[in-house]
Amino acid sequence: MDPEYKYLFKVILIGDSGVGKTCLINRYTDNVYHTNYISTIGVDFKIKTLKIANEVSKLQIWDTAGQERFRTITSSYYRGAHGIIIVFDMTDLQSFKNVKDWLFEIRRHASEDVEIIVLGNKVDLKDFLKVTREDVNIMLKNNNLKEECFWEVSAKENIAVQNVFEKLTQILIEKNKKIGYSKDIDKELVDLTSNTERGSRCC
Repeated sequence: MDPEYKYLFKVILIGDSGVGKTCLINRYTDNVYHTNYISTIGVDFKIKTLKIANEVSKLQIWDTAGQERFRTITSSYYRGAHGIIIVFDMTDLQSFKNVKDWLFEIRRHASEDVEIIVLGNKVDLKDFLKVTREDVNIMLKNNNLKEECFWEVSAKENIAVQNVFEKLTQILIEKNKKIGYSKDIDKELVDLTSNTERGSRCC
């Protein structure tokens, strides 16, 4: 393993097209926000190295296509994921309702102990919000998720984006200290990158 970091974690973002997955990744990894994107085709990823509690971790953050017709392409990328972030648009009720479908995909394809985070993006658009915290709490309860699994964020205004990834990394570090970290995952993720189909990015 590269001596510059102790842990390598695979994190994937999923959710409907247009909810802001790529914008969140770009905000976190490069601290930039772009308004003009075309929809992602297939899967792309970025790398982010961070230090938490004097331990350096590297995140391999995967950006998946949200359109229904691409779900079969991206399903293989659930395998080996340590953390999965489901993103919905706080101004788009249907994208919130579809969270249950993304949870179903996780339970079909991901490991049972994968960490799940749900993000409500575009919280800065206060006059256009269609999803309430009560709606979210009911959804979390119905899907056996804790309230702390949910974050309200804004890629545009950089609200809580960094906090989400840092908290997820902290959870993954603590978990791996308990179960033992396998260096084999390093090779597994490298092998996956060599097979990735790169494409245009979306927001």
